[in-house]
Amino acid sequence: MTRRLPARFVTPLRHRMHGTDTGAASAEYAVVTVAAAGLGGVLIKLLTSDWFIEIIKSILTWVVKAALSFFGLG
Repeated sequence: MTRRLPARFVTPLRHRMHGTDTGAASAEYAVVTVAAAGLGGVLIKLLTSDWFIEIIKSILTWVVKAALSFFGLG
């Protein structure tokens, strides 16, 4: 036979078991925001560097040449 707890004990117990995660969720949002800002800074630095622009230019040149030779124009 199972004993049941009175309702006055069950409600606080449920609250303690499940708890509220508002503080944890806010901290997670803060960490994600900081990580996104850091990644944005790295991407800006990367996209404005000379060597990266040269790599992009060489890739685009290769793609255009490959497309032209595929159609017999290059």
